[in-house]
Parts: sequence; C-alpha cells; structure tokens
Amino acid sequence: MALENTDSKQLKRVLKPLHLWAIAVGLVISGEYFGWNFGWNVSGTVGFLIATVIVTVMYVTFIFSYTELTTSIPHAGGAFAYAYRAMGPFGGLIAGYATLVDFLIATPAIAFSLGGYLHFLHPAIGVIPSAMAFNAIFIILNIYGVKESATFSVFITILAVIELLLFMGVVGPHFKMDNFLTDAMPFGWSGVFAALPFAVWFYLAIEGVAMVAEEVDNPRRNIPRGYIYALGTLVILAFGVMILTGGVADWHKLSSIAYPLPEAISLVLGKGSGLTQLFASIGLFGLIASIHGTIIASSRQVYAMARSGYLPRPLANVSERFKTPHWAIIAGGAISFAALYIYQKQLDQIIILSVLGAVTMYMMSMISLFVIRHKEPKLERPFAAIFYPVFPAIALLIAVICLIAIVYYNLQLSLIFFAGLAIALAIFMLMGKHKTKIMDDEMLYAS
Repeated sequence: MALENTDSKQLKRVLKPLHLWAIAVGLVISGEYFGWNFGWNVSGTVGFLIATVIVTVMYVTFIFSYTELTTSIPHAGGAFAYAYRAMGPFGGLIAGYATLVDFLIATPAIAFSLGGYLHFLHPAIGVIPSAMAFNAIFIILNIYGVKESATFSVFITILAVIELLLFMGVVGPHFKMDNFLTDAMPFGWSGVFAALPFAVWFYLAIEGVAMVAEEVDNPRRNIPRGYIYALGTLVILAFGVMILTGGVADWHKLSSIAYPLPEAISLVLGKGSGLTQLFASIGLFGLIASIHGTIIASSRQVYAMARSGYLPRPLANVSERFKTPHWAIIAGGAISFAALYIYQKQLDQIIILSVLGAVTMYMMSMISLFVIRHKEPKLERPFAAIFYPVFPAIALLIAVICLIAIVYYNLQLSLIFFAGLAIALAIFMLMGKHKTKIMDDEMLYAS
C-alpha cells in the first residue's frame, strides 16, 4: 500500500545529532537533580552505589541493543511499534501501555521537583501551583514546534550539564569518605534490591529518543550517535553527583527531599550563601530540560498509538500550522495535571510507578529484538546490537530482576499498574482491536 503523504499525518524531519544528544540527556538529566536520593532511605550510600552499578550495566547493554530497533524501525511509537512487529497486537498493547506510564508519569514527577526547587528559593511560592504552571508552559512550547523546542533543548541541556559539573566542583573539596561510609548498608543486600527503582531514575527516559525517530534527519546514522554520546554523558554525571553528594555531610538529611543538590551546597556553604542561591536558581534548567523532553516523548507515543487505532484517532491529528501532534500533547498534559493532584505529597511513589512502566517496556523491547532477529533475519540493520545475544540477554535479565524487586517492595503500586494493564487489555479485546491488523502505512510509516 502506498504511504500517505498528508499534512495531517506527517511529522517534519529536522533533528540533527546535537538535537538528539540534547533530547536524550535532557530527558534524563533531572534524574541527577532529584529522585535518586530516595534510594539512600532504603539502602544507604554503598547499597545504593551497588544498585546504581547494576542498573548502569543494564542501561549500557540495553541502549547498545535498543538502538538496533530504533534505527531498523524508525517509528514514533518506539517500543510499541517494535513489540507489535515482533509479537502482534497484544505485544504492542503491553509495550505501548508500559511506555505511556513511563513517560506520562515521569512528567508530573519532574514538575513536582521544579516546584520544590522554586519553593527552596522562595518559600512563599507553593510547590503544587508552580508545578502546574511549569506543566502548562511546556505543553504550549511543545505545541509550537519540534525544531524550535529541540533547539531550546540544546541550550537548556548544555546549561544543565555545566551546572552539574559546577556542583561537583563546589562540593568535591568538601567530600569526606567517613560521611559516605557512615551507615553505608543499613539494610544489607535487601536494601540494594529495594533501591533499584531509584537507581533506574538516574537514566530513565533515555529511550525516549525513539519517539522522535520520525523527525530525525538521516535516522540510521544520527540516532546511534545521539544515544551513545548521551549515555556517556549521563554515566559520568550520575556517579559524580551521587558519590560527591553522599560525602559532603550527613546523607540522611538529603535522603527524603525533592531538592538534594541545593540542600547539599547549603550544608557546605550555608543557605544564605550567594552561590547556594545561584545554584538553586540555575538548577531549574536541568529540571526544565527533562520536563520538556518527557512531554515530547510522551506525546509522540500517544500520537503513534492513536494513529494505529490503539487510542482515539483524533489524538493522531497533526497541527496544520506547527506540524506537531497538538491533541496528543494536550491529552498527556491532562494526565500530568491529574497525577500532580493525586500524588502531590508522594513524589517517591510517582517515581516508582514511572519506573515500573520503564522496566516493563525494557523487557518487551529486548524480547522484541530476539523475536525480530528470528522472524526477519534479512531486515536492514544499520546499527546491529553489539555483542548479540549477550548484551540484550543481560539487559533483559536485569530488567526482570528490577521488576521483581519493585513488585516485592511496592505491592500496592504494582497492583495499580497491573490493574491498569488488565483494564486496557479488556477494553482492547471488547473493541475487537486484537483482530484488526494495523496497516503498513500506520505501523511501518517510517521504515
């Protein structure tokens, strides 16, 4: 069947390698600013360090495997498209649902932390009202245009990276190993497993670059570059920030707040220090980069699933003026507003729920890679998975371990996640979607 060529369905191919690096790092970099520190509460500093090493191995092996799928099937649906191609309608639905939870729930978590940073600077400003305002502002920016918003991503992400390097430079001289090793593993090895979802938060959403694959100029060359440069940047920042922060003072004081980095500097220099205030101010950049990126990624997932008939079709409409999926962006924003209201005092719960979606999606993606390798051995693969089948097998195994750990330590949240999946599957079957084949121009639109 001939591919459609209408303004209502096509996205513009305008993104370059620098844009992809910025989107990938921008999606994730808020994980260095907040959220990971909750892992100290359940594992201690050394326990969390071990958890982070395990998760870093998962992400390295995952990205060098996932990139094969992203470049071979450059579709805005990401894992949804890969799982559909590998396992059919049910596989696509499970992967799509998991990806939606991953990105749609990450957005309000980042908005919440933005509100927390602003509250640190100006205590009179409420966390939730400012979080809602940030959410609205970036919905509007993303409707305006992907090239414009991606250019903004480059600028804001570079500032965020510079700030984290500045943070390490400021607190580094004050690092004391005694602080870091105090109460290092209070819960033993069980704490390491409990901390896994918070270690995932260091890197969660890097896979979001797949959601803009249809907007990348020469995706088969540029997507691998974007992923590899971004992953290297994030590994350095994650370990640097975590280790240095854990050694500047009593880490217990930083293990349950939404703004650990400015608080760490305040413990070293004093809250009234001009440098402390400056850091908290520009700290907003890292969080802004991530909320901006997660809105891009989540809206493209909604768009792709709607275009394929898995969500209401109007969500696949593209703005004639801006060439962006405006209704998908607005729908994702509505979910973000709702999550902010429901979980406004439970930031750690929002993070865990988002991570549940992420690790489920990672599992489905690696299974898809194995299946597609078997089903389509002649598929053009511009970037073949490195050390196949070892790397994807390692990524799959660690993702399974993460999922088991999350379910064991967070049973209630896990029941919510899987109940949502069960409802989605029931509606899917009642509507007969499992019997409807997605047309090539919908699923293989960019192949």
